[in-house]
This record gives sequence, structure tokens and C-alpha cells, in this order.
Amino acid sequence: MKISIEVEFWVIDQEGALCNPGNLAETSSQVEEEFVDCLFEIKTTPCTSIPELRSELVARLDETLREANERGKSLVPLGTPINCGEISQFPEERARIQQAVLGDDFDYAKHCAGTHIHFEKQRVVDQLNTLIALDPALALANSSPYYKGRRVGAGARPHIYRKRGYEQFPDHGQLWNYVESVAEWNDRLTRRYVEFKRAALEAGIDERSFEENFSPDDTIWTPVRLRKTYPTVEWRSPDATLPSQILRLAEEMYAVMERANEEVTIEGDLGLTTEESVTIPEFETVRKLTDDAIDTGLRSRRVRSYLDRMGFDVPAYDPLTERFENGSYVSRADARTYRVEYAQLLERDIAQLAKTEPAV
Repeated sequence: MKISIEVEFWVIDQEGALCNPGNLAETSSQVEEEFVDCLFEIKTTPCTSIPELRSELVARLDETLREANERGKSLVPLGTPINCGEISQFPEERARIQQAVLGDDFDYAKHCAGTHIHFEKQRVVDQLNTLIALDPALALANSSPYYKGRRVGAGARPHIYRKRGYEQFPDHGQLWNYVESVAEWNDRLTRRYVEFKRAALEAGIDERSFEENFSPDDTIWTPVRLRKTYPTVEWRSPDATLPSQILRLAEEMYAVMERANEEVTIEGDLGLTTEESVTIPEFETVRKLTDDAIDTGLRSRRVRSYLDRMGFDVPAYDPLTERFENGSYVSRADARTYRVEYAQLLERDIAQLAKTEPAV
């Protein structure tokens, strides 16, 4: 089973202010601009093993960091920029349509930087259901508790993305229930597409323009997605964070997903991964655990116990969100200081990972 990763990072200048990446995105075909002007994404190709994934991600990040430093810029591994002024989006049609439909709620998405992990399609229904059940593992990667300076939860990004950004369209941004077939999943996609298209047309969007920019496959923003283009099953819940933590999470997710390709059972409210199979709890249990993961993260005993049963080495993780003091507010000046600090932490993390890479 192949696996790939996409990670978004904020770009800052030497004073910690958010800035445009400039031509950084031109350094590699695996580096892409996002829809806002201070964020970009670094991707790996589909890899056949975790060591291959690790090697490629570390090399890509090391190269990009060196290019950024030469331009007086740095990358920040946080789920939100903590606090900042207005974030501008690029004038592209898809974002314009989303803005027209969502209104002010679209601003929430501009403050989110995440990690996406793609798994090659195999037993698709079991893969979808397992990723849904593993959504509380986002707590292992929570990296920022602040949105516009206000503390909103252990995971500010999933909080604002799911509970505020798509409040008008909850079925587009929330975690979906388990499915019994791919046809059922596709039916959900079609209904969400029709719903969003109707809202777009009511907002004055030209039908042809909408259809050129959206399809049932890419209209939703749910944490788990079935992608036709790649083709993969994708988990979009984790924050952007340190690569060492991302790689640990990817490795442990990969192990569970491999077992999910053997046998998956839905039963009870505990959940358990063994060498032979995966047992996932009823969806209502998962939903409550995910809320805990967003609100309190690894401080929740229920979340820690669940993730341990599902195969994660919970004590090995160090969510960056826990490093912030418990203050309810961070000023813009202090946010700039934090961004510089975490950019330096990212560089040290990559340097340490590069040191431990086996010689070719």
C-alpha cells in the first residue's frame, strides 16, 4: 500500500510577519502555493514504504528551507498563525466562489494550515471507516490553540474549520458517519455537490463557472475524503506540525491501515487494533472522542486511552499546542515572536531528521 503526505506551512520574514513565498513554489514540482498569499504546501510522491516516505519528505523540506533562508524567509509549522492581520487570498475563481457562498465564514479557512495523509485505495469501505474511527488521533498533532489571538481549544484549526467555517453547511465540513458501500459514499458526495451548487447559483455565481471549478469529488471539506484523482483515501485532520511528529503519526496510521485491509469490525464503544484485525467503535463514540481531541487534546484521558488501544504510542508525541502557556489571548506582536520561535524549531527538527537518515 502506497502512502503520501502533503503539509502546509506559513511563510514569514525575519521579523515573524506573514509574507508571500514569492518564487519558492518554483523550486520544485512538489511545492505548491495555496489559495492565500502566506501559505504553501510541500508534497511527497506516493511512497511504497515509511522509510521511503521519510527520506523524501526530509529531503524536500531540507531543500525548501535552504531556499527560503536564502530569500530571508522561514517556514512555520503551526495549525494557525496564532494572531495576525488580514490574510489575502489569490484572485482565483474557485476561492471567489467559496467566498460568495460562505461569506464571512470563509475567512476561517484562511487561517488553517494542515497535514494530509493519503493511503492507496485497497479495501475502500474498510479504509474509509477506519480513517473515520481514527479521527481522534488529530490530538497527537494539535499545534496551535489560538485563532486571531483567542484560545479556542487544543486544536484551534479543526475547531474553527469544522465548527465555524462551514457552520452553514455542516455536512460539508464535519466528520461523516461510517458507510456500507462506495455507492453510499458517492451518493453523499452528489447530494452535497447539488446543495452547494444551489447555494452558489442563489449567490449569483454563473453555472458554467461553478461547474468548471467544482465537481462532486472536490466540493466537500470533510476530514476524510475518497479521492478519484490520485486515487487514494485521504485523512485531512492533523495540523501542520513538526515533521518528526508527522512522520511518527504517518507510520502508526499506516500500520493500522494495513491491518484494516485484512478485517474491520464495528462494535461497542472501546475500539482495538491487534495483529490480525481492527475493531472500531460505534460512530457516536468516535464523534465524542473527536470533540474531546479538538477541545482538550491529549489532556483527555478518554482520548489517550482510546488512541493507545488503537495502536498509537501516545507518550511518544509532543503536541506543540501543549507548549503554549494557558493565557486566553496572544497579541500580534507576541504571535510574531512565536512564529519565529517555531520556525527555528522546525529547522532544528529537520536538521536532526537529516542526521539520522541512512546513507545512500
